[in-house]
Amino acid sequence: MAIKSESQLQQTPLFELHQALQARMVGFGGWEMPVQYQGITAEHKAVRQQAGMFDISHMGKFALQGPHLLEQLQPLVPTDLSRLRAGSAKYSVFLNPAAGIIDDLIFYYQGKDAQAERGLLIVNAATAAEDKAWLLDHLDLAQVTLQDLTSTQALIAVQGPRAVTCLQTLVAESLAAIKPYCHIETPLFNQPAFFARTGYTGEDGFEIMAAPEVIQQLWRSLLDQGVIPCGLGARDTLRLEAAMALYGQDIDQTTTPLEAGLGWIVQWDKGDFIGRAPLEQQRQVGVQRKLVGLQMQGRNIARHGYPVLSQGEPVGVVTSGTLAPTVGKPIALAFVPTPLSQPGQSLAVEIRGKAYPAVVVQRPFYRRSRTANGGESTQAV
Repeated sequence: MAIKSESQLQQTPLFELHQALQARMVGFGGWEMPVQYQGITAEHKAVRQQAGMFDISHMGKFALQGPHLLEQLQPLVPTDLSRLRAGSAKYSVFLNPAAGIIDDLIFYYQGKDAQAERGLLIVNAATAAEDKAWLLDHLDLAQVTLQDLTSTQALIAVQGPRAVTCLQTLVAESLAAIKPYCHIETPLFNQPAFFARTGYTGEDGFEIMAAPEVIQQLWRSLLDQGVIPCGLGARDTLRLEAAMALYGQDIDQTTTPLEAGLGWIVQWDKGDFIGRAPLEQQRQVGVQRKLVGLQMQGRNIARHGYPVLSQGEPVGVVTSGTLAPTVGKPIALAFVPTPLSQPGQSLAVEIRGKAYPAVVVQRPFYRRSRTANGGESTQAV
């Protein structure tokens, strides 16, 4: 997880609540954010076993509107947005002309009325300003309006087996009826709120956006129900167990969707899009490297930037690594040459000048059980 120290950090509407809970605060993406409250492992386990909540108000939030909004957005992503229906969403990426990933994102399609189509775009905090400028450069501003909600709307994620049950006590709409990657607008404390069944933890749950005072009240109400506040540390270990890429570490402008294992977001039967030609060429000739899952064979932890070795020679680099609380083993994501990317491949990671054995494993490292009661969980390695 890329945490950096910055001056003049922005603060989310929940900042004082974090302070009251004695959260350890750090600079992240230009914002002062909680990295942990009671401890990363305890918060991680709360999400896997019960319910946890995260302040993600720092994320970039753009409301888009226009008579042909989907048509305007189609050339900007490799995903076919024309397949979206009102109330559904897609994960995708912005690509540069070389097919490198500018940012990853979720686009929520809110539907069409007599005047225009509407949608909500959520992007990463550290790249929000650049994403906004990029959108304004590439959209027809005579046809599309972009409203930046980043500082005016608050956003939290409530994740875990009890997440839906806890949230349901606060809204009349049936949250259980909302499918994954779908969303609704429904009153919360008699004010408008946006509920999306999405997340970044590998667990079920919702991300909720509303006015700051509404989200502040929601945070307090969930605290009263025993929902555990969680920081960036647990968010990082949870997403890594679920093998979800972190922008700026696992993916960036030097990596393509095909190299990163994100080929599933590319719909080749759609029209042209930025970066299509080099991506097509890469598809035809094959990628030279792949992002893989690694499991260390001992207790040593592979960290971001550590060299990956094959027969003693450097062949790749670790992008993310941790001791996974649910899996109970050190795991990592790393780029390695394609011939060395198959599960079962023996490799090593150089840690403080010594080589420690690792093996390529299937991703994700952890997968939530799909049983009817939603209460069981499994690990993939």
